[in-house]
Formats: sequence, structure tokens, C-alpha cells
Amino acid sequence: MAQPETDLPLLKTPLHGAHAALGARLVPFAGYDMPVQYRDGILAEHAWTRTHAGLFDVSHMGQAKLVGPDHATTAAALEALIPADILNLKPGRQRYSQLMADDGGILDDLMVTRPGAPEEDGTLLLVVNAAGKEADYAYIAARLPAHVKLERDDRALLALQGPQAAAVLARHAPEGAGLDFMAAGPATFDGIPVHISRSGYTGEDGFEISIPEDAAVTVWNALLAEPDVKPIGLGARDSLRLEAGLCLYGHDIDPTTSPVEAGLVWSIQKRRREGGGFPGAARIQRELAEGPARVRIGLRLEGRAPAREGAEIAKDGTVIGTVTSGGFAPTLNAPIAMGYVPPALAAPGTRLDIIVRGKNLPATVVTFPFVAQRYVRKSEQKGA
Repeated sequence: MAQPETDLPLLKTPLHGAHAALGARLVPFAGYDMPVQYRDGILAEHAWTRTHAGLFDVSHMGQAKLVGPDHATTAAALEALIPADILNLKPGRQRYSQLMADDGGILDDLMVTRPGAPEEDGTLLLVVNAAGKEADYAYIAARLPAHVKLERDDRALLALQGPQAAAVLARHAPEGAGLDFMAAGPATFDGIPVHISRSGYTGEDGFEISIPEDAAVTVWNALLAEPDVKPIGLGARDSLRLEAGLCLYGHDIDPTTSPVEAGLVWSIQKRRREGGGFPGAARIQRELAEGPARVRIGLRLEGRAPAREGAEIAKDGTVIGTVTSGGFAPTLNAPIAMGYVPPALAAPGTRLDIIVRGKNLPATVVTFPFVAQRYVRKSEQKGA
């Protein structure tokens, strides 16, 4: 459900002035004027996030609430649109899912949180992608029962990611720093009411902090005052998520791809896989039973030349697929890519070629993620 860029004036997040003051290179992205990098550059920002803590402004993302009379009612309304099991989502937990089209294609991916407070029993928190949020909101609102409402929640959103993120956050919002992976809840950040989830889009341990817009600069500045924290732009955000093997909507997943093809079956719990009841369920169940026509794979290229989105993937001179994301992986010091090929050619170790500027670049199918994810579960936490 990503939307093309238009001639409309670019929107600005509440931190736009802070980015300009830091010397950010600002570019149009999803209708917003966003920082692609700061003075240190993408490679340095990528490495800093892997070793310290990177701070990302993701306030362009769409935040909304579904509000109904009780959890069962609201969960049923959302389950009519997505394949995840929301009915059995525990209070204070978050789940990744997809907004589905009737033909089984993916209209967007999103995060769903069930608040832990009893007084919010009928509420679900949604975070959707920036480019498609208006279309997402319209699609959801048009399909809700009368007793469940969609409410926009226009707040700022920061992502603090990296191995030092928990230690940094503990000095400002200790209750947030103690969360388990994919847990979420209210907290106070230096006295400011916020909502924090232990989640992110880098493959590193980290947090996403939802903040009232008028407090965004205060929280941003407090975090940047920490020696372990630096601002990170969209460029490094993309290289980090690619190394982590994470899909980018509009590229690796879109209305033509299904969750099965994309390797996202893990996000569809058993009750929903078997029972259906969501748009495109027939296709999902058929592909689970018979196998999809194509699957998403990871590729590690030989040499130094990267392959970009749109490059053809070939086997023995025959084009068999297309690259959906690609670039240079700073952590591996090598080019990597992901794309779709027939299942028979998707096994790790399979040798393929990627055609770049008329040349065949040798590549090998590898398992996801390219770089090990370092999410922290409670059993692994050490005083965070």
C-alpha cells in the first residue's frame, strides 16, 4: 500500500529542526523531509549502531488505536484484516503482522500491541508504514464493525537501537529498559509520559519510544547527551535491516507477494493458519499445503560490486527471479541481496548469478539473517 511520491509539500516530523541543526542531509521519503545521514556518514552510523547505540527519528510512521468495548471484540475486528492471532495476544505484548488483500497479497506490514492496563482492555495500538498510512487507515476504518473505532494517535516515535541501548534507557526510563523483547508498556522518561516497546528494525537489541509531539525534542536531546548515542539516518537504517534479513514494504513485500512466499509464516500463529478468517486465507492455506511458486532468499555476492533492486537473478543463463533489496553490508564487508526465486533453487549453497549492467555476478544462496540478530529475551538480560 506504499504510495508514490507526489508534488505535495513535504511533511516534517517534530524533530525536523533538530536534524537540520545537526547537519543532516535531508531527502524526500514517504512524503516527509527525512535525514538520510548525518555528518559522520552512513558507514560510520551503521558501525556505531552495531557497537554502541543509534538514535533514529521514525516519527513519520503511522500510529493509531483500535478502540472497542473489550479485547475479544477489538481483536476479532482486527483479525478480520490480518493473519496474526490477536485474540490470544497477552496484555503488554506486541506482535508483527500484515494487512492483507483479498487475493492474499500484502497491503502493508504493521505492529500490533495489546496494552497491559485493565482500563485499556478494548484497545489495540497499531504502527504502520509511513508511505501507506493514509490508505491503511482508510482500508481498516471501512471494514470495522460499528462498535470498534480507529483513532489516529499523532505522536513522535524514536528508535534507540544497539548493544548499549538498554543501559542508556535505564538512566532515563528504567521500567522501559527492563522490558522483554516484543513487550511494551507505559513509562516515564525523565518525568515525561511515554510508551516504550522493546523492538526495532536493525536486528540489534533496542527500543521504540512513542512520545507526545511537544516532548519529542526534549527526549531526543536527552538521549543524544549520552556518550554512547549518536543520531542515525535512513541510510544506515536500511543497511542494518538488510543485514538482519528484514523485509522492507514496497520492495521485499508488496501486494503481489504473500506471507508464505516472503518467509513470514512464523508471524501467522497455528490457530489462524488452520482456521483462516482473514483476507487471502485461501491462498495462504493453499501455499502452505502445496508450496508457493516462489520464495524469498538471501544472496551473498562474490567480489565487491553490489546488486540493487530490480537486478535479474539467473541460473545457467536463464532468468529465474529479481532482486528486491541489495547493497553493501558493512558488517560483512561484502555485497548482499535478497529476492525471489523458485523453491527448487532456494536451498542454501545454491550458486546463482545476478545480472548487473550486463555482467553476471556470481552469488550464493545463504540463510537469513545475514548478520546474527541480537534481540534480548528476559532470560538473557543482565541487569538491564
